[in-house]
Amino acid sequence: MSSAGTDAAKPSTPAEAADAVTQETRFGAAFLRVHGWRLLLVFAGVLLPLWGFGALVEDLREGEAFAFDVPILQAMHAMAGPGLDRLFILMTEVGYAWGVVPADVVLVLALTLRGHRREGVFAALSIVGSMLLNLAAKHSFARVRPDLWVSIRPETTFSFPSGHAMGSMTLAMVVVLLCWHARTPSGWRWRWPVTLVSAALVLLIGLSRVYLGVHYPSDILAGWTAACAWVIAVYALMFRGTLRPWRAVEPSPP
Repeated sequence: MSSAGTDAAKPSTPAEAADAVTQETRFGAAFLRVHGWRLLLVFAGVLLPLWGFGALVEDLREGEAFAFDVPILQAMHAMAGPGLDRLFILMTEVGYAWGVVPADVVLVLALTLRGHRREGVFAALSIVGSMLLNLAAKHSFARVRPDLWVSIRPETTFSFPSGHAMGSMTLAMVVVLLCWHARTPSGWRWRWPVTLVSAALVLLIGLSRVYLGVHYPSDILAGWTAACAWVIAVYALMFRGTLRPWRAVEPSPP
């Protein structure tokens, strides 16, 4: 791949915006033609350890192998009250329909429309791959959810790993990695605030799933770990060697 020097011009009309999306799609397709097999290896490399962990959990009946799961669930439930109910229901919504999913879409579109092709592809591959990885892991071993009490916000899908934990950690890792390599001093000042806010949101979203009794703590830890491994691997492929975010790079011709 060769460096293009500067980012593409920002679109100012709907036609230019549509062209930017088309160019982004072509860039992503070219990247996948060259590096798709590496992404598949990374996907398998993250999924297989999760499958092994989940198979162990299933063999020992719903997480009984993990001594910390039930005690933490019980401790969180003992704290229950109207105020915490409202907080953690809000955080679980932020972790999906009210926050993470819209933020994913806005992030990818914003990067695309501002001409940051490589960053947009990095975000899209990280988010979509994380979602597919979560679905594949859930259906590989079908761990059932905890049933220690009747949840105030019940779930019916499989439990391991937590989709809320994976989705929120994936978005946080993408944003933090991109912010950490900002090109201007004003951008550098946002590194730690973005990192700390992201960490707090990820933690609260994960805690909300345990508080509501719809996930074991091990589901949350597995989701965080898998998301970190996946995003870092995609980042290493997208920005390998001397490449860094915010430097536009065109794909090699097929």
